[in-house]
Amino acid sequence: MYVIIRLKGSVNTRPEIKDTLKMLRLNQINHCVVVEENPVYKGMIQVVKDYVAFGVIKADTLAMIMEHRGRLEGGDRLTDEYVAKNSSFKTIAEFAAAVVEGKAKLGDMPGLKPVFRMHPPRKGHKGLKRTYQQGGALGNYGEEIVSLVEQMR
Repeated sequence: MYVIIRLKGSVNTRPEIKDTLKMLRLNQINHCVVVEENPVYKGMIQVVKDYVAFGVIKADTLAMIMEHRGRLEGGDRLTDEYVAKNSSFKTIAEFAAAVVEGKAKLGDMPGLKPVFRMHPPRKGHKGLKRTYQQGGALGNYGEEIVSLVEQMR
């Protein structure tokens, strides 16, 4: 599973990049989505790599995102009680582990919004003009995306 976080706006952006961001449901800055690893999403990430940060997500990181930023239709928070009542999973962490392993999808939870609205990173970005490998904040974080997600929880 990949986590993708939009970091840059859309002023002076080419139309194909805007369309790809819209298809990924990344309509605003600091929005986050979780997608599966397949060639289609890899190609979409390649198109928008200069506007987003992305990396491979683990179960505990997804559980943290869902606990802090998971919202239901109507604006209510996602809770362990809601997960236990509306699915076969007992906790958010158990559901997140099943999603990362591919046994479940985020859409299996009724009412869960597919986009997580993250907080701007505490202590600020490292810079939005360079990639992560060059000391900035954009592009492929790999397994180290956890650090950015924790700043934006």
